[in-house]
Amino acid sequence: MPSLGVNIDHVATLRQARYRETPDNPNAEPDPVTAALIAEKAGAVGITAHLREDRRHIQDRDIFLLRKKITTKLNLEMGISEDILHIAFQIRPEDVCLVPENRREVTTEGGLDCVAHDKTLRSAIARLHDVGARVSLFIDAEEKQIAAAASLGAEFIEIHTGSYANKFGEERATELEKLRRGAAFALSLGLRVNAGHGLNYENTKPILALPGLEELNIGHSIISRAVTVGLETAVREMASLIAAG
Repeated sequence: MPSLGVNIDHVATLRQARYRETPDNPNAEPDPVTAALIAEKAGAVGITAHLREDRRHIQDRDIFLLRKKITTKLNLEMGISEDILHIAFQIRPEDVCLVPENRREVTTEGGLDCVAHDKTLRSAIARLHDVGARVSLFIDAEEKQIAAAASLGAEFIEIHTGSYANKFGEERATELEKLRRGAAFALSLGLRVNAGHGLNYENTKPILALPGLEELNIGHSIISRAVTVGLETAVREMASLIAAG
């Protein structure tokens, strides 16, 4: 049965909106680490945080505190940069999800190009394995990208569900079929399958039927829902939706 990983980036986004220049201010709130502990209590099997090169939301301090305080597992989302790799080597997260980064984007806009970045990815994956991290590659459900991910030695792919989430009706059904075929192909190559991006309380259920799906990483919709019902309730609702699916 798929499980829920909660992405806490948007808690940090809210904090940074007011305290970007003074993140260590005792008044700086909300605290993403506190949010992570609530999410664990409410049923998350892991906490996801994306430490970006531009530090637009999650800060280095958050990552080190998460490593000390959470009791499930840490999934560190990151681009391929020496700066962030150095931090990953220090904190030794259970999971690392390598993603593309564009400083002009609001959020990650597409999957990683494993074919174009073969050499860089191969080196980063080997080094992350050396510190005990399992590696996932955030990619679109394209055969050439999935095949490249397998050849690079990653344990997981995280299928990018953004295109699916942004479509409706027959177009969404077409995108879902692409995801289904991609997940099945990944399994045939020995890869394990996670998924995420743009998922919410309305569009998640069909995704649960993807072959071999192990984990969904969801953030924005849960934090948005928490504004009206509270974070613990929002996480429990999503965890229950996944369990019932």
